[in-house]
Amino acid sequence: MIKTIKEFRMIALAGFFCAVLFSTCIHATGTDASKLAIKLEFDSFPMENTCDGEDVSPAVEVQGLNASALAIIVEDTDAPSGTFTHWVIWNIPPVNFIPSGIAKSTTIADPFQARQGTNDFEEIGYAGPCPPSGKPHRYFFRAYGLDRMLDLPAGASAADLQAAMEGHVLQRAEALASYGI
Repeated sequence: MIKTIKEFRMIALAGFFCAVLFSTCIHATGTDASKLAIKLEFDSFPMENTCDGEDVSPAVEVQGLNASALAIIVEDTDAPSGTFTHWVIWNIPPVNFIPSGIAKSTTIADPFQARQGTNDFEEIGYAGPCPPSGKPHRYFFRAYGLDRMLDLPAGASAADLQAAMEGHVLQRAEALASYGI
């Protein structure tokens, strides 16, 4: 029980400082300096980004990357055999935009340096949606902001990349698009 005005003031002052300290701590850890976001120019894949068209990788806008490197995995979670990987790319330097038409080679030099892995078509680089006819499939573009470039050889699988990223992911983002005939 509080016995004097002095004790009351001391407790009130201590409470005030705790509240300020607590709210500062929540603000510092509860919000990133910037949240990672990735955006596509479509909700449903244009023909050019599919096996029914030119099969070129789509443009991806990157916002709020606050990391040393970026990795992207594109997967179809509606594939009849389970999750099917369409693109594995990592060691992308901090960029705001990944243009369409990234070369289908293990090591990329232009428009930036990066490494690409093997997709579930057993090809290197991007391979667009190619679902069986019927219900449209959902394709998840998952981006990871990493604390460093990874020492993972080009040509690695999505599972290899996920294992290599363990303990290095600072930010995550996801975009979704669909495709079906």
